[in-house]
Amino acid sequence: MGEAAARFPAVRVSEAKATAHERLVPVETPVAFVFNGTTYAVMMATPDDLDAFALGFSLSEGIVASREEIKSLEVIRHDKGIELQMWLDESRASKLTERRRHLAGPTGCGLCGIESLDEAVARSPVVSSATKFTPADVAKALGALAPGQVLNLKTHAVHGAGFWVAGRSLVAIAEDVGRHNALDKLAGKLAIEGTDPASGLVLLTSRVSVEMVQKTAMAGAPVIVAVSAPTGLAILTAEAAGITLIAVARHDAFEIFTHPERLGLDKAGRAIEVRIAEHAA
Repeated sequence: MGEAAARFPAVRVSEAKATAHERLVPVETPVAFVFNGTTYAVMMATPDDLDAFALGFSLSEGIVASREEIKSLEVIRHDKGIELQMWLDESRASKLTERRRHLAGPTGCGLCGIESLDEAVARSPVVSSATKFTPADVAKALGALAPGQVLNLKTHAVHGAGFWVAGRSLVAIAEDVGRHNALDKLAGKLAIEGTDPASGLVLLTSRVSVEMVQKTAMAGAPVIVAVSAPTGLAILTAEAAGITLIAVARHDAFEIFTHPERLGLDKAGRAIEVRIAEHAA
């Protein structure tokens, strides 16, 4: 698998027991597209097939019309990410300069690649909530998520982000075609309703990338429960941010990648014997 994937330890909690586990997860890293010395954009990506990524992005963005218009490409690896340094022929460079004058939004204009990479992996706030949960709480929260996704029940085409509190069940849910948008909407709902993010679990129907962890940390929620797998960078970010990251979550089992102490476990999965299905009833 090379650099595209890495193994991370986890605690697998099933109906019968909790055990130490290891999962192969995709690697996620910021990749800066730098044209003629200026950063155009930074994308979170799996760091393989980088030559193809550089060319495909340049073509799809209309920066070049053919491979020949990229005079050189150098892949530069830094501790915090990768720069794809490309130099364009003179005519394309002039058109890109003119285009940049009319661009709006976070394109990294005026930043060198290294500075842009620093922005992409900026340190998240540390969540210090001491709220504790049980495996039964996770199962109950998962059970409440799907029925609450009204739009997805009709369309089967949107992501969901929910917030579950013990004793209150699902207190907020947001849906969107974009997973990041759904989580942003959820954070907004919690703020409008005055719900303390430190009191419950964030539920995600999507995979867990680093941005999803960063957004959860900014909100101040202590636990993420996701039905899909996390990326390697998401795991490292959750560990540093004090967030309990639970993923690959099903009604009868899930995996804890960071801070298992919030569920009364150590990193070897000791100190718990539980049948989740029984408690979830």
